[in-house]
Amino acid sequence: MARKLFVVDPHRCTGCRICEMACSYRRSGEFGPYKSAIWIFKEEEQGIDLPILCRHCRKPPCQAACPAAEVFRGDPDYRPPLTRSEASGAVVLSSPGYCIGCFECVKACPFGALRIDPNADVPVKCDLCGGEPECVQSCPTGAIQFLEAATLPLSRPRSQTAEPAPDSIRRRSPSGVDTQG
Repeated sequence: MARKLFVVDPHRCTGCRICEMACSYRRSGEFGPYKSAIWIFKEEEQGIDLPILCRHCRKPPCQAACPAAEVFRGDPDYRPPLTRSEASGAVVLSSPGYCIGCFECVKACPFGALRIDPNADVPVKCDLCGGEPECVQSCPTGAIQFLEAATLPLSRPRSQTAEPAPDSIRRRSPSGVDTQG
């Protein structure tokens, strides 16, 4: 399966929160933002609405931060609460029964993508909807996309994406002083 990534364009996001509602309904059958694995950050000063969602990191800090293995040491049936789905590639909450409710995973996420469900003792975690994210399908402006990594410009070597900067730019220090003569 080709690796896919979320691509978000904050300039297209209108802050309508349809993605939140679609996600929460798909996950729980309820329309409630607290059940959604995506949320909209509103940057009032700049007037930007930014969808915040799990990046499904290659080396997920949320998974590494989970102390449940220590708590259940010796339990032959133990399965880590957070695992990577082989089908979708998503890092998912696969064994909620082994989640101890410490929320170290929430604290460890550098993107602020995991949230706490106020009605349960487990984190709200994106599962990519099995490979077809509802947030992407429901976004009326196309602000959220789910694309193959190989098709994105940043996934190619830098030498293939842009021409080198002209010498006049490369020779200047950040203060604007010519450093090479």
